[in-house]
Amino acid sequence: MGAALIASAAHAEDIGNAEAGAEVWDYCSGCHEVGQGAENGIGPHLNGIFGRPAGAIEGYNYSKGLIREGKNGLVWELDKLNAYLENPKALVSDTRMSFDGLETQEERDDVMAYLRQFSDNPQNIPEAAPTARAHEVVLAPEILAIVGDPEYGEYLATECTTCHQIDGAYDGIPSITHWPEDDFVVAMHAYKVKVRPHPVMQMMAGRLTDEEIAALAAYFGNLE
Repeated sequence: MGAALIASAAHAEDIGNAEAGAEVWDYCSGCHEVGQGAENGIGPHLNGIFGRPAGAIEGYNYSKGLIREGKNGLVWELDKLNAYLENPKALVSDTRMSFDGLETQEERDDVMAYLRQFSDNPQNIPEAAPTARAHEVVLAPEILAIVGDPEYGEYLATECTTCHQIDGAYDGIPSITHWPEDDFVVAMHAYKVKVRPHPVMQMMAGRLTDEEIAALAAYFGNLE
């Protein structure tokens, strides 16, 4: 699909196949939600993304790069969203979005058509149920209720930061800063019980107590 058509399309059917885009959305749904009841998580919710300035959702902890580009006039219209989906770091060099991008124009067109359903005159569009993936493990409420000690988390984090960038930069290894604390805790427990398939992370998580995981979540979730 040509750039002129992408820039001028007004409705989902003018972009791509929204039904096919719902399948492409699986790549996004581990970090983002869209639809009725969608909330910010690891990434911001994507309801109303079209026409929204970058870094504009109040209360979400964006990267400095997206805040900067929003102040410089970046608005998520079709052409800019297409470029970001193709290569996030080519458009915003210091974004924390740890995703290499969608290679084909067809995939980008389809997922944009899917997302457009939740942006174009949203008051007239029945929104679907939230589409984020369910948590890999269901934790007891008392585990999620543990209040982590960020100072203890900082002490424990030295092992984590041998691989993960403390500033949230992506260098082939995903960022773990500014995650919602519950998401961090669930992810670490998923490694601990070997639902998430990464042997190094399984080993690291297996050494940690529930209190230590909560402390790391508190530290990384509230870094300046």
